[in-house]
Amino acid sequence: MTVRKVLKDRAATTYLGGVLVSGFGDSAMTLVAGIWVKTLTGSDSLAAAVTFCVWAPTLVGPVLGTVADRVRRRVLLIRINVLLATLLPVLLAVRAGRDVWLVFAVFTVIGAASVLSDAAEAGIVTSAVPPDLRGDFNGLRMTVNEAMKLLAPLAGAGLFLRFGGGAVALLDAATFLLAAVAFAALRVREQAPAPVAGHWREQTAEGVRSLRSDPLLLRLVAAGAVAMFLSGISSAAIYAMTDSGLHRPPAFVAVLYAVQGSGSIVAGVVSGAVMRRLQERAFAALGLMLFTAGAALRAVPSLPVCLAGTLAIGIGLPWVIVAAFTAVQQRTDPALVGRVAAAAGTVVFAPTAVAAAVGAGMVALVDFRVQLTAVGVFGWLAAWLLLLRRPRTETGQRDAALPLGTDCKAEVGAAFETAAGSGSGIDSGADPLSASVLPPVPRRTAGGSRGEEGGAWATRIRAAVRVRPRGR
Repeated sequence: MTVRKVLKDRAATTYLGGVLVSGFGDSAMTLVAGIWVKTLTGSDSLAAAVTFCVWAPTLVGPVLGTVADRVRRRVLLIRINVLLATLLPVLLAVRAGRDVWLVFAVFTVIGAASVLSDAAEAGIVTSAVPPDLRGDFNGLRMTVNEAMKLLAPLAGAGLFLRFGGGAVALLDAATFLLAAVAFAALRVREQAPAPVAGHWREQTAEGVRSLRSDPLLLRLVAAGAVAMFLSGISSAAIYAMTDSGLHRPPAFVAVLYAVQGSGSIVAGVVSGAVMRRLQERAFAALGLMLFTAGAALRAVPSLPVCLAGTLAIGIGLPWVIVAAFTAVQQRTDPALVGRVAAAAGTVVFAPTAVAAAVGAGMVALVDFRVQLTAVGVFGWLAAWLLLLRRPRTETGQRDAALPLGTDCKAEVGAAFETAAGSGSGIDSGADPLSASVLPPVPRRTAGGSRGEEGGAWATRIRAAVRVRPRGR
């Protein structure tokens, strides 16, 4: 079982340990920050603005990704966690409504650090985890991170009610220190950072160009962006839904996050297996449908229905994100993965910042049920568009992998027969999968393009050998 293979890998388990402890503190503190602001100000919009501060730094994600590609990523992760551990005690100064600007400032820094960490982590995963295990690894990472919503929100809310927000800030600081220790123990062979060439703007643009050059990758990242935008609209209504729909106190939001976390545990554990049985687009579309259907169910003023919808959100939303970022790791040059991951992160998560601001305004203008129903309708439309529209493969773009379940050897054999028949000098009786008989890709001709026949069979071979067999 591939999940067991991931858990037996020392580097993977050490990394997941760091994610576990920091995720616990983050989940507790992020929830408590909204409750804290709501308690001090009585404003649903200001409480939702905490989410805006967390996601706003994704707008400069490509720049931060360039930084991650210039340095040793493990060292960068250690320094980020130590920095956040020293920053969080600042929140001990928050005493009244006039002090909530400190909460916004600290969470903006946390958001920027998160973007930088994600870019660094993408490079570490590419170096440490084999390609056929990355879907399972990303699912487990999502499980570990989201599973903290089972315990951390409840623990955070209880700590807040007993001792106040400052105590939760200290807890979060301690978990960042523990994460720094875990990352310090991580043993992974990283490629040395590539020599800096050209202006930083050119390096940043290179990651964006790499993302745009792959139609399938761009489509999956766009699906993630739609999902996160709708998530921001949905999340902004959570306090109004809890108050006006369920008639519960603000602290009850912790229960909803715990239910969502249980759904995310299921989603993460099975995501690798589901990805091996569905095409990437189908996997992402299924997750988008589950998530937005769950958001629409929360418009119903019934606790059981609301909890069922929250569970569906916990299952569906991680699948869309896992599909997008596994594709980034699989289809990107390791030297560019930090920049491409950060560019993808900007495309996926920047809409959340906009949605948080829009959603906070919508809470004040429309009924929360209208807001949540709209999320469901637009989410299903987006999912069907993702399924119905097949990405174009144009000349000069990356070759698309063959559909899952394709017979690799038959496809490669057919390609070799084509090559042998075209006079390319290949022995048609050779073993198609033998690396020793694979010729180099034909060089460009004087006119600047490959021969039509050579380019065709070489494309088919490269596509076939990238197939992920079933059952791995």
